[in-house]
Amino acid sequence: MNTTTLPPAGPPSHLIASQPEFDRWMAGIASAPLLAVDTEAASFHRYRDRVYLLQLSTRDATVIVDPLAVEDLGDFGAMLADRAVEVVFHDADYDLRLLGREFGFVATNLFDTRIAAQLLNEPGIGLAALLEKYVGVKLDKRFQRADWSGRPLSAGMLEYAASDTHYLPTLRDILERRLAEMGRLEWAREEFALLEQTTWNGEPPDEPGWLRMKGAKALRPRQLAILRELYEWRDGLAQRLDRAAFRIMNNDPIFTMARTPPDNVEALGAVPGIGREIVARRGQEILAAIERGRAVPENQLPRVERPARRAPDPELEARVERLKVARNAAATRVDLPPGVVCPNGTLEAVARAAPRSREELAAIPGLRRWQVDVLGNDLIEAVGAVRTP
Repeated sequence: MNTTTLPPAGPPSHLIASQPEFDRWMAGIASAPLLAVDTEAASFHRYRDRVYLLQLSTRDATVIVDPLAVEDLGDFGAMLADRAVEVVFHDADYDLRLLGREFGFVATNLFDTRIAAQLLNEPGIGLAALLEKYVGVKLDKRFQRADWSGRPLSAGMLEYAASDTHYLPTLRDILERRLAEMGRLEWAREEFALLEQTTWNGEPPDEPGWLRMKGAKALRPRQLAILRELYEWRDGLAQRLDRAAFRIMNNDPIFTMARTPPDNVEALGAVPGIGREIVARRGQEILAAIERGRAVPENQLPRVERPARRAPDPELEARVERLKVARNAAATRVDLPPGVVCPNGTLEAVARAAPRSREELAAIPGLRRWQVDVLGNDLIEAVGAVRTP
């Protein structure tokens, strides 16, 4: 176990559920140089995910904030944006997106213990694994999929939630020291700085949800029409009930019905994955959705547009393969997974740009400065080795 001084033993489970108490606590930590943060959402239970719990820790204290009871979190948002405060997360990406979408908050001066663990090539980068290894704390996993939208929250749930930030300052110190010892602290700082650009992408996806279901594009047009109607029925019901869509019905029976649509309640009840309760309560709605799919005129059936196949480019493909070889060799040299050293998508961008210098290489979007330092010459050499004069 690491000998770093630990915070008080056992995370507290103090819940702040009023505006005055929240304001007092935030005023009391106004000069704190570090704030560890985590959120609890309920995507496993609710249709629309949101922040249902907020965990905050300084080096000296931990509280849990109920954002359903505290209406104004502005002081917290100001602290997130204050560059004089280091904000510590474990796997910040989704938390930052939720905080941005719901409250408009933006965080700066970040430290992400998950990213730090990746750059240290830790075999387990989950918070539970890291805390057990470095802090000697074993987290209780009973509440990993708890419904945080419910009230009241049990004492066990509050203790579980508090543990997510209570030990983060200690873990942050340990990982920072190891990064410095391995000469990778600047790598991590570059990654942390990029996290500041994390925002919720409010743009609608290019394809509707029913077409993004795994296996949808293999269906015939009539089957696809039925799938669409069933998907939209489920999505509408999930939205009205504020319930996760899979809790209304899994994808498997939807695909089964799209391929072989039942004609009546008896046939519906025989579909694997559909229980008697949903047949009794929603059977007629499901059959009506199927009939809507069956009634779509032939000339209005949904069809999957296949993108035009890109003409083979042997030279480009050769570049990519050479780049992978160079990247893999560098990964072995620095003892990191190849995907951490440089993802395949970035290698493809390098292959298309065919840079002739480190300056040209550094200008490729997505490529970090530390990646240019670690394997820049190798990538340029790999590109040049297959360039046609």
